[in-house]
Amino acid sequence: MRIQTLLAMALSVGAAFPGIQSVAAAGLSRAACIDLAGLPVPEATIVSVSAVGAGKFTPPPAPYAPDLGDRAARMPAFCRVEAIATPTPDSKIGIEVWLPSEGWNGRFLGTGNGGGAGSIAYGMGMVEGLRRGFAVANTDLGTAPDINLTVDQPERWTDFGHRATHEMTRVGKLLVRAFYGSESFRSYFEGCSTGGQQALGSAQRYPGDYDGVLAGDPGNNRTHVATSFLWNYNALNEAPGSRLSPANLAMVSKAVVDQCGGKDGGAPGDAFLTDPRRCRFDPETLPRCEPGAAGDQCLSKPQMGALGKLYAGAVNPRTDERIYPGLTPGSEDQPLGPSLQGDPEVWPAQQFYPFKWALGEGFDTKSFDFDRDVDRLDALLSSRLNANGVDLNDFRRRGGKAVIYTGLADPAVPFQEVVHYYERAVTARGGLASTQEFLRLFLVPGMGHCFGGPGATDFGQPFSSLVPSEPDADILMSLVRWVEEGAAPDSLLGTRYGEGGDKTEPQARRPICAYPKFPEYTGGDPSSPASFRCTEHERGSSMSPAARYLN
Repeated sequence: MRIQTLLAMALSVGAAFPGIQSVAAAGLSRAACIDLAGLPVPEATIVSVSAVGAGKFTPPPAPYAPDLGDRAARMPAFCRVEAIATPTPDSKIGIEVWLPSEGWNGRFLGTGNGGGAGSIAYGMGMVEGLRRGFAVANTDLGTAPDINLTVDQPERWTDFGHRATHEMTRVGKLLVRAFYGSESFRSYFEGCSTGGQQALGSAQRYPGDYDGVLAGDPGNNRTHVATSFLWNYNALNEAPGSRLSPANLAMVSKAVVDQCGGKDGGAPGDAFLTDPRRCRFDPETLPRCEPGAAGDQCLSKPQMGALGKLYAGAVNPRTDERIYPGLTPGSEDQPLGPSLQGDPEVWPAQQFYPFKWALGEGFDTKSFDFDRDVDRLDALLSSRLNANGVDLNDFRRRGGKAVIYTGLADPAVPFQEVVHYYERAVTARGGLASTQEFLRLFLVPGMGHCFGGPGATDFGQPFSSLVPSEPDADILMSLVRWVEEGAAPDSLLGTRYGEGGDKTEPQARRPICAYPKFPEYTGGDPSSPASFRCTEHERGSSMSPAARYLN
């Protein structure tokens, strides 16, 4: 099979190559996979191609997914392609594409990364995407080996912000065309956190890249979520003894749930909130430590001061304008929350790269000016990084569909920020009904950042190790049905499993409703979805950023 033929197939509209299609139907051979090694790709280089047998891929360890090796062992055979895209002389965008050897479902799936990226994210959708039959792709967003090493490299900032995702999509689609001999296939994107930003950025900047996008807990207001991280870090390190221990945070979360759980639409005995906007928690009711003392079940004066700043959220000290929403009550003890956000050994290295880019590697967290320095940050980076646009008409006119979801106990990207983005999109579109024709939002009670938490938080999203068999329990395939069959999802089915990692026996199931509806308890067994009804709640966010911080 000659490379010239493959290239012609990949680049020509309506190309057909029966030889490849017949091989695909019977199971592609190693030679067909290896032939991709010499495929010319504009502004990119294929650096490695290998045929991987079923269950034979061993991914590197991932702290966010300790079960990743077991998940990979369930993968089918595939053709693995590694590439480097260089849209600019300074760019070096790592890309990986997996092409199922058998059972391709006729679709391409781009998957998102997390944090500052810097490596391929195998556990954020690639593994389970392949198991569903998708040709899947991921990118390191051009920041390998470490995003902190990209100071004074503005083209790489742009790669991270949006261009690397587009390059991954371009290269991935070309490989799909060449490998399967098909010009006609649907394309989807799924991601959470940074991946959620990638999803929204794709719909906004490259509306022709995907037919459907799935955006979870999106960090799309990137410069201002970073500012929020710095605000929280400073609050937790302002004075000796300001930081709250994990036990302190668990005590605070329990106090919130004890006051509001089951009174906001949820079931009696819920260990989480269903609609935190209906909780009027007063931190002053928390137990205080004796002066000069400390303990796990009480808070000192410095800790109370820090907690108050976390709840208040980042504001401009000169104008009192809101920069970003504050911590959601009930999310205090979740991963990626204050315990990590106040850690000087971890948090600055993970999250403060935008400040190094804008203010220099030696920037001082304590001297950061939340008025002038935020403006400096935005002037340099907002147009490169942020995906705050709400005019999605180009995406909609092409038939695009988008699903946003977020955890109501997310301590990193508070749900109020996501609700505010959605409401701005509703305003731009001219109403809720017309917006829901192509864009829907799902708020997940009891879910932390992207996954986990005490609620029913498994629904086939990125980071989940499940490939649900029930259509309503799989948010990705619900998006596919909406695009391909016109069946818009009104609700999803979330599942909670046991603590021991057993994913076979659900402990509880609950509907996840399309905003502005929430699952309200109607009586009966609280572990059964039949005991809940999706009921409309009030709309809107009480913590909306000022217009100047939506650039």
